[in-house]
Amino acid sequence: MSAEAERKTETIPEWKREEVDDIVAFLERYDSVGIVDVTGIPSRQLQDMRRELHGTAALRVSRNTLMERALEEVDDGLEDLTEHVAGQVGLIGTNDNPFGLYKQLEESKTPAPINAGEVAPNDIVIPEGDTGVDPGPFVGELQSIGANARIDEGSIKVMEDSTVLSAGEEVSQDLANVLGELGIEPKEVGLDLRGVFSDGVLFAPEELAIDVEEYEADIQSAAAAARNLSLNAEYPTAQTAPSMLAKAAGEAKSVGISAAVESPDLADDLVSKADAQVRALAAVIDDEEALPEELRGVEEPADTGSEPESEGEETADEDETEAETDESDAEDADDTEDGDGGDALGDMFG
Repeated sequence: MSAEAERKTETIPEWKREEVDDIVAFLERYDSVGIVDVTGIPSRQLQDMRRELHGTAALRVSRNTLMERALEEVDDGLEDLTEHVAGQVGLIGTNDNPFGLYKQLEESKTPAPINAGEVAPNDIVIPEGDTGVDPGPFVGELQSIGANARIDEGSIKVMEDSTVLSAGEEVSQDLANVLGELGIEPKEVGLDLRGVFSDGVLFAPEELAIDVEEYEADIQSAAAAARNLSLNAEYPTAQTAPSMLAKAAGEAKSVGISAAVESPDLADDLVSKADAQVRALAAVIDDEEALPEELRGVEEPADTGSEPESEGEETADEDETEAETDESDAEDADDTEDGDGGDALGDMFG
């Protein structure tokens, strides 16, 4: 404890010292600590909010001077929060990350009526439709605050959406009465986060207001782009090695088939290739007996499809390899056609 803090401690009553010690213990208990605005929140609703936060966060309300003293005693950067200790505020602590805390507080806010003298947080609009109020003086009250209302078919109706107050303007008593009669609750009641200190960083509310789904999509997109870059640059990682090995295996197999390398792993593919070449050759010879007798009436074997497929850019590479193989097959067929077709069949089948 600093000398200045000790001097302050000596000048305050024991109950304040105990309160400061309790707040210090509260601050040291959590990974993330913030200041929340509790202005205008009735005691009953504040207790309800405490219960909703139970298990994920805790709220502590005390005198501003005592909270400031505790923040300064803990130090470690928490003293930066003292700039937000003004008005009706409280401390909130959580072991969750500050983004999760902000989201939880925003989702816990509930609609509430607005009172005369308060400032409108946003434009106040009375929607078009039947008010459900019987004809009477209320239609004049609606018109006096700027709503396009009239009696229609035995009821008071608002003929169009009517903006009766702009954001930032003060609510009059007449407007508060009309809104109460219609059950319109134009403001939200909840804990407004002013700032959070976590992992040595002081976060402002606007820095925590992120779209989680959009953020996750951006991360996924970045990860996919990084993976494609790694594959195209042939830079092996734990995530890309399987795809790179699959691509290499596919290319090696294509080379083996094109070069007619005798291998047990390629036997089926080589037989299928030879069968296709024979049938292609027989098809260009105008002779029903050009196809060897043992192949007549036998369906052409289906493509084994054994070449492994890889992702992204590799698929295009394999397609190009297959195209080159098909061109090679066609050239072989053309070369055979130019020569003696019968001799070629004889050499092939004895």
